[in-house]
Amino acid sequence: MTETAPSAPPVVAVLGLGAMGLPMATRLASALPVVAFDVFAERTDLAVAGGATAASTPAEACASADFALIGVRNAEQLDAALFAPSGAAASLRAGAVVVLTSTVGTEVAREAARRLGERGVDLLDAPVSGGAVRAAAGDLLIMVGAAAEVVQRSRPVLDLLASRVVEVGPNPGDGQTMKTVNQLLCGIHTAAAAEALTLAHRLGLDLDTTIEVLGAGAAASFMLADRGPRMAQQLTGQTPELRSRIDVISKDMGIVHDLVRTAGSSAPVAAAAEQLYLVGQALGLAAEDDSAIVTALAPRTQQ
Repeated sequence: MTETAPSAPPVVAVLGLGAMGLPMATRLASALPVVAFDVFAERTDLAVAGGATAASTPAEACASADFALIGVRNAEQLDAALFAPSGAAASLRAGAVVVLTSTVGTEVAREAARRLGERGVDLLDAPVSGGAVRAAAGDLLIMVGAAAEVVQRSRPVLDLLASRVVEVGPNPGDGQTMKTVNQLLCGIHTAAAAEALTLAHRLGLDLDTTIEVLGAGAAASFMLADRGPRMAQQLTGQTPELRSRIDVISKDMGIVHDLVRTAGSSAPVAAAAEQLYLVGQALGLAAEDDSAIVTALAPRTQQ
């Protein structure tokens, strides 16, 4: 009886090694061959330390890739990673899958899928939620918009990254639409946590105790539990670890704003939260951890 040789594991290119891209790359590298690229060489070095192989361009990273996982900040970076002369589309073979984990908006994802489809490449619209710690542990929630066959083909990647994969629709863009609704709540909850902790601080309450009490009752939220301790550090003059930048949540709330208007809906609380993030950017906080939004309400000179 002739034994069938085991098939080689799929190769994953990871393009973008920021707060989420890097832990996803190292998580994937624990089980699959990963080729990593970032515009900042030090981020690529961290991915190599986590088991990946370095590439000097997206095209080089994707030369032998079955999957290209995208972890960029915005639509402009997505376009550069995919369609610049040295972008991934220049080398991806027909039948490969681009796994779009970034939040870039419904129409951006649809247009990228159309352009990739002309080259025989599928796009799996797969924005993620859960944060960097859960990304490193393979415990993300992934909201997928793609044909069932593409989802099934992408399972080696999805199952390593996520504890839950929800297929929200059959088309690229469907995942982005769900993520936009998710980000509406995340943006509001973060802004609300900043307001509550600023008030507690001004009233002289111990911030660690405040976070413990709020987290144990009806006021609890993931964003309070995750951002709250870092906001407490901000309010007491410390600098917490950078995990998610203010300009990222501001960008996401801009996507929320656009989709709300397109849908003919209304989101006044989300609009107020977006204004807080825009104030934060105007104060020079764009590149800081988004917990620093609390300092827009309680400037560091007044803490």
